[in-house]
Amino acid sequence: MAKLPDHLDIHLIRILYLLLCEKNVSRVALKLNQPQPSISASLRKLRELTGDPLLVRGARGMVPTQHGESLLKPAKRILEETERLFVQKTAFVPQAEARTFHIAAPDYMNTPFFLEVVARLRRESPKSRIVIHALGPETDYVRLLSDGDLDLVIANWDEPPAHLHLSKLFDDPIVCLMRADSAYAKRTGPDQMTVEDYLSLPHVAPWQVLPGYHGIIDSFLDSQNLNRNVVVESAYFGMLPYMVAQTDLVLTTGRQFARFYEKTLALKSFTLPIKFPPMRFYQLWHERVHQATEHKWLREQIGIAAKSMLAK
Repeated sequence: MAKLPDHLDIHLIRILYLLLCEKNVSRVALKLNQPQPSISASLRKLRELTGDPLLVRGARGMVPTQHGESLLKPAKRILEETERLFVQKTAFVPQAEARTFHIAAPDYMNTPFFLEVVARLRRESPKSRIVIHALGPETDYVRLLSDGDLDLVIANWDEPPAHLHLSKLFDDPIVCLMRADSAYAKRTGPDQMTVEDYLSLPHVAPWQVLPGYHGIIDSFLDSQNLNRNVVVESAYFGMLPYMVAQTDLVLTTGRQFARFYEKTLALKSFTLPIKFPPMRFYQLWHERVHQATEHKWLREQIGIAAKSMLAK
C-alpha cells in the first residue's frame, strides 16, 4: 500500500473534486472564493502527488485524464464521509428519515412475531428498509454485530454472550404439534398425552440450530434422563410443519409458532406431559449501536411488537 503524503489537507481533496467536476480553474476559484493562482498552485500539487496531469486541454477547454476521471468518485466519497464525522448527533425521526436495519433471526422464529415487526416498522418508518438475515449454524453473529453488518439478532440462547446487550422479548410455552386427523390425535384429547406417548411418537426435529446451541428440548430431556424418538432431522425449520401435515410425525415447538400453522394447515396442538421450560426469546445487540437513537427506536419497536403479538 502506498504511503500517504504527510499533512494531507481535506481542502486539497475538495479542490481536486471541484476541478474534476468544473474542468475550469477560474470557476473553482470563484466557487471557493480564492484567487486563481492559489487554485493553480493546488492543481500543480495534486499533479505531483498523483503523478498524473489530471486535467488536459481538449477541443472545448480542459478535460479530465482517464486517471483523473477515476478519482472523481473516491474524492466525493471522502468528502461525504468527512462531513459525517462532524455532523451533530440528532434524534432519529422515523416518519421522515430513511435507515436500513439489518436484523438476523433463525428460521424457527415464529411467523406472527415477524409479521408484527415488519408491519410496525413499515407503519412507523415508511422510508426505511428492513433486511432480515438468516441465522444458522455457520453464522458468526457476534462478529457481524461488532462489525456493523448486523444491527440486531433475535433468537433464544441457553447462554448468550456476556459482552453483548440483551433484552427479553417474550416467553413461548412449548407444545406438541401433529396432524389433526392422525390416528393418535383422533383418539387422544389435547390434554391427555402421557410421557410414554410423547417419547414414543415419531418426532421431527431441527438439526443444529445455532453454534453451541443444543436446543431447549433435548437439553431438558437429557437432564431428566429421557430420550424422544427422533426419526427425521432437518436443517430447514420452515418445512417442518408441512412434513407434520403430510405424515405421522410430531413437532415440539413454541405455542406461537404452532398457533400460526394450526390456522393455515390441518394441525393440532397437544399439551406436553413434561414440564419443559418455555422458549425465551431475546434481542441482542452490540455496544457500537447501544446509544444510537435509530437503534434505540428499533429495539423499542420490536419490544412493542412482541407485546402486541402476545396480546392477540
